Amino acid sequence: MSTDPAPALPVRRIRFEYPDDLDPAWNRRLPEFAFGANSVSLLMPYAEPYFIRSIRAALPQLDPRLRPQVESFLRQESGHYRQHRRFNDLVASRYRGIARLERWIGWSYGWLGRTRSVRFNVAFAAASETIAFALARWSEAHLDEFFDDGDSIATTLFLWHLAEEVEHKNVAYDVFEAIDGSRVRYSLAMLTTFTLLAWFATIGTLLMVLGSGRALKPVTYVRLLRWSVSLAFAVLPVMAASALPAHHPRDFADPVFLPTWLKQYDPATGTMPLWRAPSAVRRGLTSGP
Repeated sequence: MSTDPAPALPVRRIRFEYPDDLDPAWNRRLPEFAFGANSVSLLMPYAEPYFIRSIRAALPQLDPRLRPQVESFLRQESGHYRQHRRFNDLVASRYRGIARLERWIGWSYGWLGRTRSVRFNVAFAAASETIAFALARWSEAHLDEFFDDGDSIATTLFLWHLAEEVEHKNVAYDVFEAIDGSRVRYSLAMLTTFTLLAWFATIGTLLMVLGSGRALKPVTYVRLLRWSVSLAFAVLPVMAASALPAHHPRDFADPVFLPTWLKQYDPATGTMPLWRAPSAVRRGLTSGP
């Protein structure tokens, strides 16, 4: 084993300025996708603080060589949920029932943190990060469809978060492996986090569909069903592979574009370039302006 400390992750201190009139249906061509993404965003101010507390509780048990990377991972997670909190406030102000749903989400993750062991909570964080990585990989495979026509601020928020999920995909798992490593506990945590994510995301999406007046449009359900099946084929194999005894997240192939895009972060201004480039320019198929 190397005696060198694990390298710290970059901490990008980004603050998004959301206009008061930002439309939560930020992809006007595919508003149902925006609703689904927003519903996942609703979990972030509750799930990610729970992950942070869980990993912090394990810090005394870790090899000091892991601490620089783990502590920078926690700072990345802290930045994520703070930016999603401000975005979610806009969503909750537009749709009835979202504030109540957030209370249920907060209670659920709070209950887990209060009643489960440190080892289970760390396994939950590690399993959740694996699912987040799979979501990032699936999202990159559909960049043109989901993001090219989206609002530039909302799109940049989600893609920045997904890109950092790829960047730190190993960290929570390394903590779990260092303090426990039980495949049974990890599998149970994986099932629990996936169930919570699917349940709350479904409710949140339906509340926004109802609030937007799209509940009677058949195309809404055709799109949601198609994306759900596509996502299942992307996420479930990753979940299954991650539960195998020899698994480590580094064995998963990273998407190409998102990690490269992160390099455009400007530390002097604390900004990422807003997402505006059409797909042909992004992929180098045509010359940009």
